[in-house]
Amino acid sequence: MALFPAFAGAAEPGETPAGSSEGSRKDLDWLSNPSFSTEDALLVHQRTTEAANSTPEKSPLIRTTSRSELSGESDSDENLKKSSKKRRKKKKKHHHYKTKKKAKGDSGSSESDLDTKHIKDRATASGRNREKEAAANLGDTTSNLTNNRFVWLDDIQAFTAETFRIDKKSDPANWAYKSLYRGDIARYKRKGESCLGIDAKKQCITWDSPASQKKQLQRRPERYFSKNNVKTLNTDGIPVCNKSSPSDSAAFIPVFQTESSDPSDTTEVNPLGIYDPSTTVWLQGKGYKGAEHEPVNTQQPFQESGINVNPILMTKVEEYNKKVRENPRDINAWMEFVSFQDELMRGPSPYASMGEQEVRRKSLKLILEKKLAILERAIESNPSNVDLKLARLKVCAEFWEPPALIKEWQKLIFIHPNNPELWKKYLLFCQSQFSTFSVSKINGLYGKCLTTLAAVQDGSMVSHPPLPGTEEAMLAIFIQQCHFLRQAGHSEKAVSLFQALIDFTFFKPDSVKDLPTKGQVEFFEPFWDSGEPRIGEKGARGWRAWMHQQEKGGWIAVDKPDDDDEEEIDEDEEIKDKTLPKWHIWLDIEYSREARHWLPWRPDKTKKQTEEDCEDPERQVLFDDLGPSMIQLSNPDLQHQLLYSFLQFLGVPCINKLFPPNLYIAMDENNIFDNVLSDEKPLTSVDVPLSGFNSIGHMDTMLRGRQHIGHYKDGEEFIQNVFHALYLLFSGKEKSHLSICWLQYEISKVVQCLQTKNKKKLKAQGRKSKKLAKNLLKAPDNRNDLSLWKLYAYLEWLLGNIDDARKVFDTALSTAETGGLKSPKLCSLSLLYAQLEVELLKSLEGAVTSRAVHILTKLTESGPYVPYNGQVLSVNVLKARKTYEHAVQDYLSKAPVSDRDQVGESNQLVNLVGCYAVFQYLTVGIDAAVLIYAQALEKLQVPAPEECENTGANSGVQNLPSALEAVTLLHTNLLRFHMKISVYPLNPLREALTEALRRYPSNQSLWRSYIQVQGKSHTASKARRFFDGVTRSTNSLEPWLFAIQAEQLRKKLTEHVQRADVGEIYSTIPETGLTNRIIALFEHAIQSENGTHCPLLWRMYLNFLVSVGKKEKSKGLFYKAIQNCPWTKVLYMDAIEYFPDQLQETLDLMTEKELRVRVPVEELDLLLEV
Repeated sequence: MALFPAFAGAAEPGETPAGSSEGSRKDLDWLSNPSFSTEDALLVHQRTTEAANSTPEKSPLIRTTSRSELSGESDSDENLKKSSKKRRKKKKKHHHYKTKKKAKGDSGSSESDLDTKHIKDRATASGRNREKEAAANLGDTTSNLTNNRFVWLDDIQAFTAETFRIDKKSDPANWAYKSLYRGDIARYKRKGESCLGIDAKKQCITWDSPASQKKQLQRRPERYFSKNNVKTLNTDGIPVCNKSSPSDSAAFIPVFQTESSDPSDTTEVNPLGIYDPSTTVWLQGKGYKGAEHEPVNTQQPFQESGINVNPILMTKVEEYNKKVRENPRDINAWMEFVSFQDELMRGPSPYASMGEQEVRRKSLKLILEKKLAILERAIESNPSNVDLKLARLKVCAEFWEPPALIKEWQKLIFIHPNNPELWKKYLLFCQSQFSTFSVSKINGLYGKCLTTLAAVQDGSMVSHPPLPGTEEAMLAIFIQQCHFLRQAGHSEKAVSLFQALIDFTFFKPDSVKDLPTKGQVEFFEPFWDSGEPRIGEKGARGWRAWMHQQEKGGWIAVDKPDDDDEEEIDEDEEIKDKTLPKWHIWLDIEYSREARHWLPWRPDKTKKQTEEDCEDPERQVLFDDLGPSMIQLSNPDLQHQLLYSFLQFLGVPCINKLFPPNLYIAMDENNIFDNVLSDEKPLTSVDVPLSGFNSIGHMDTMLRGRQHIGHYKDGEEFIQNVFHALYLLFSGKEKSHLSICWLQYEISKVVQCLQTKNKKKLKAQGRKSKKLAKNLLKAPDNRNDLSLWKLYAYLEWLLGNIDDARKVFDTALSTAETGGLKSPKLCSLSLLYAQLEVELLKSLEGAVTSRAVHILTKLTESGPYVPYNGQVLSVNVLKARKTYEHAVQDYLSKAPVSDRDQVGESNQLVNLVGCYAVFQYLTVGIDAAVLIYAQALEKLQVPAPEECENTGANSGVQNLPSALEAVTLLHTNLLRFHMKISVYPLNPLREALTEALRRYPSNQSLWRSYIQVQGKSHTASKARRFFDGVTRSTNSLEPWLFAIQAEQLRKKLTEHVQRADVGEIYSTIPETGLTNRIIALFEHAIQSENGTHCPLLWRMYLNFLVSVGKKEKSKGLFYKAIQNCPWTKVLYMDAIEYFPDQLQETLDLMTEKELRVRVPVEELDLLLEV
């Protein structure tokens, strides 16, 4: 059969007809089409021609097939389908292409199928086109009808009445993709429930919207913090101005709108936005509208040119550039310009085009690079300024590696070796670099620092003159070094440093005083290595006496056997229970040795010991560890500060505090939140001066708390020897201060016993303390010291001996001089006596005739004191009131009290106001007392808050709390007591506390009272707003610590209420998310400048995460903590308690960083085997 079966009967001239020879059929078999039917083809062709003639306009193309073709399939067609399916499987990918090619390539001719080319050549162009179209239509229709393919409805007009098709062939894509192809799913949805095709009016179809519109419809409304809205908020609005005169009283301000030109035109003539409005208008060929609209149009060219300019930011940038250009020596201007970069980056860039602003990433690195560029320009103009270089190093710390930073620091220190503030920052930087940290390295760095500054101070370093405040800074760095060694576990070195410097300062021979520091240290070394008793040891005589005796020929050693039984514990007895876990036993032994072995070990000559007899070589301290840190202190105030710092180091409460710069890196104890007897005795609550710092010998974990009160026997003897040695140095007022410190130490131990409610320990401690107090009062210098009498009476009162305490008070008042209100000590004694008596009252009924009123009345009389006999005359009360009033007015009318110049006078004012307020409270009422405090506070609020906050920062010594601070404490304590015994609103107390805390944000007593008051409040929103405001306005860390503590107390209260087993409970404190709030507070606190290196803050954070069960997160936090505080041994001990399975890993880390490990694991294993 021919390739064109419609003309299969025709043959070429000279060829035999079809069906003649079999060979020729085989040759032409590839052109055959066995499925062709000549009758069908002619019939279809005839119908197509008729339809084309009758329908001139074509209808839309519709794919369909005829029903008759589907119903009239033959058996031969089925065989053909099977063969065609096999072919389609082989050539599936090219099937559609071949079909099109076949449709294009099929053509008909009236000649034979073997001579098609000859026919085409002879035909004309128009005839050929008509024949091609007919043949193509004929071939496509026939092929589609037989193979169940699509046909065009135009080609088969006869079947348009009812044409449909059933596709029985499966789509393999549905198996592959598990769903229908989205193009095969209808894009319309029917509305209504009527049957399709019944009623055309009720049929309603909605078409799906495009995907982009669907996304816009599904998009949720943006919140205020989204990118677009923040950008909108940062964009400045159009300035509105009133053109009318000020005298025009219009109901509203008219807004004059300017006609803006076409932005596209403006962009063409001013593409860079550099022309002013008049030039732009001239380039556009328009007339300028005049000067009246000029202020409104100044920003127009920038906005029209596609640059979104913030005019305020642009103005500020110009101002800063002008300021630093005209005055490059202005350091403050440079620093402000650097700080301004943060504000500049928050808003849209003034210089970027619209497209760049959308793409621009406000990354931290971009800000840092801009700051760095500005600072480098500033340093070029001011090469000797240290503040700019420090700011540059601070910026570089964000993206430089530690070795590169250390090199930069070393260069800076080399250039400015005489700058003590720079040294402090350098030491803190090196101390907090975990990768390069080791205890010996940092201790050597402290020695190098103090040696360099000492050389600068005594003039040995000629190239650099000493700066003001160098001596104070040297003492601050020395104390910081001692606390660093204490926190690292090297207690013996820290104690030896203090011993050496006290000998070096107070017992210096006259023959070496004129030498420079280096020469004096060379003379001091033989004394230190001679084995002579040092301060705090029995028989200590000092460096001066040793030198004099050496010049005469040396000491005559007389060996005295020690009769005292030493409190030594055998190593085997240290393990009380071997069934405990290994980590628990390690912590017990480590804590025990830390508490007993903090004194340096020295060979006992009476027992013929040598240095080789020491079991732990770390307990011996060599002079090489101390010599570089020796400094000269010529200022008497600084010498006293050294002594008080040593006493504080030993755990003795003193009147002075640590230096503010050292405060937070040495803070590692959790006792700042302890309300010592605050609830029971609000008026006389004890304020622990050294709260927040572990004393020597105490390294308690957070979960255990303090396990031992005071020190063991050796430690207590050491402290007694220190006091006895210091008594020989001073006389008069300073000796009295030392006695007060010693007695306060005994009282603090009694208070700790009261807190722990250990009656047996309290009784024993009470006997020791009373014995010491009586011995101190027997001394001739102390017999008339009212301060010691006051402390002794208070001690008796704390021990519960109220009658004995009253006798002591009465005796002291009777023997005192008749100074009345002009005697500060007498006022202080009477105030404490009256406060203690007021605390015994259950209510204010009958308070007018109480013992407290008698005490305060007798204070105003010039005669001798008469003990209370049960009544108080009204006339005496009236006289006393007048006397108090005049005395207080006289003090308040004087010049403003300076805290540093007139400490005694300010104390007298505080005591006087306190006595008058308590007197008015008992005789008139709480309102009268509050009025007195209000008048005093109003008069005292003369210094600025910043001055009060920085008291002592310049002198290096932080004195007693200022008068204003002390009066505020008295005020708040009285309000708390009144609320305890009667009904009184909470608001006056809250307002007084908030006002005081804004002024003194680092006062721990006020903070303790505040969180105690807020604990009674139902809502925490006020307190949270207040904490937030204070933390933003100050660098102190106390607001962060107490804000965290307040939230933790609230969480405990909530959990307690929810867990109460009393049936159905409705929580009165509906709080959710407290855990996340506390974590957020911790995160903000550790990012602050002082909080980053505060061990206490990290310990609290770690403890909180462990308590809420976030163990994995707490492990990560521990490693983050030691990255910032790698020197804090107690952090590692906390980690061993929280993560016992990592005992070996933690101990290895401590050993690597050279922290003191008193119990190696190998020794522990041996002890457990015994």
